[in-house]
Amino acid sequence: QEQLVESGGGLVQPGGSLRLSCAASGSTLDYYTIGWFRQAPGKEREGVSWIGTSGRNTNYGDSVRGRFTISRDNAKNTVYLQMNSLKPEDTAVYYCTAKVGPYGSLRAQSYDYWGQGTQVTVSS
Repeated sequence: QEQLVESGGGLVQPGGSLRLSCAASGSTLDYYTIGWFRQAPGKEREGVSWIGTSGRNTNYGDSVRGRFTISRDNAKNTVYLQMNSLKPEDTAVYYCTAKVGPYGSLRAQSYDYWGQGTQVTVSS
């Protein structure tokens, strides 16, 4: 069973950047599409991005497209989410998630494994 651990969250000023990491233990990520979701207090969980097994297929939610970049390093068994031009509305707990297969979705129901989340706070 996949165990996913997120890291890299923290407090950043508006306009700043953070890079989140999602590391897997227990098995290789090679066969999994990895997604990032976020949830702010009082709001529904929102799909942020996903990256397919090859790394060539990606997708982003409208609210982050052009500012966030997802990538993967299968040799390190890690997926990254580079977040630039951060806004206060990006404040949320960010979750890494995995599903078997080459393609992903921005629907949370599509995923089988979830990490515990990492807090991102964008504030001056």
